[in-house]
Amino acid sequence: MKAIVQNRYGSPDVFELEDVPKPVAKDDDLLVRVHAAALHAGDYFIMRGVPYAVRLVAGWPRPKNRVPGYDVAGYVESAGKNVERFQPGDEVFGTCEGTCAEYVCAGASNFESRPSNLTLEQAAAVPTSALTALIGLRDAGGVKPGQKVLINGASGGVGTFAVQIAKELGVEVTGVCSTRNVDLIRSIGADHVIDYTQEDFTRSGLRYDLILDQVANHSPADCRRALTPRGIHIPNSGNRGLGYIAKALVSSMFVRQRVRLFVANPKKGDLLALKELIEAGKVTPVIDRTYPLSETPEAFRYLSEGHARGKVVITVEGDSAGPRGPRAV
Repeated sequence: MKAIVQNRYGSPDVFELEDVPKPVAKDDDLLVRVHAAALHAGDYFIMRGVPYAVRLVAGWPRPKNRVPGYDVAGYVESAGKNVERFQPGDEVFGTCEGTCAEYVCAGASNFESRPSNLTLEQAAAVPTSALTALIGLRDAGGVKPGQKVLINGASGGVGTFAVQIAKELGVEVTGVCSTRNVDLIRSIGADHVIDYTQEDFTRSGLRYDLILDQVANHSPADCRRALTPRGIHIPNSGNRGLGYIAKALVSSMFVRQRVRLFVANPKKGDLLALKELIEAGKVTPVIDRTYPLSETPEAFRYLSEGHARGKVVITVEGDSAGPRGPRAV
């Protein structure tokens, strides 16, 4: 089968389209024919291997998982003998390793049936980013109805889901984004939108119960200034590295405000919960651009610019030249 392969850390030039062995489903697995995959910020950090702590997990001195991607949507090709929920031909979405390929294989518990109101391309854009937003707000943040939440980086992959999920959790949502994305963030449900090119939310005098910080472009002290006395700051960006996070944690030891870190390990039922929100019309993925599998390096170059609106998707079936977009769906 065809797959995008990474044999070393570096720029998008490390990716090559190669023939690799097709995976085989074990007793509890699904073999899925990939229709689309989606890229996440974590894929970019693994590509670069920076910050270097990434390599403690991703592999040293080279990536242990040679095929990038964790989000997928496609068709069940075969199911292990212990799998009862799915049959060949079913359309599914979910998470597993190595999704920038023609086939993937993982435990059936990693998948749910495709939301009825999404295409497979749209469904591929959901899992990792939407689960991160859900777990960050609901579990790490413990948000409650009526609270005020600020999403810094509201137009990104996690941010667009966080705005919508926060609204469903009953909070007052402020999204921070650039001028070109103000209308988009308002359209997906934000109560207030701050254009960071015109206003610094840390100096506005307003206070928030929680800041979900997807870009970490302000110091921990500045973010505390925008929190309520017992507010929570969640720095969920790898852009500033472990030093920034350590500084935020240490400084929080001397104040009532808290810093929360989390790993987006979904619980059983979380992907199903997202599916139900999507089918109820409460959450909709935002897709900026799609690229064919053969143009995955270009997709990573675009992602590395840091201006993607929502998700960047890789289409595998019907591979055709050139990116499509930008657009929101």
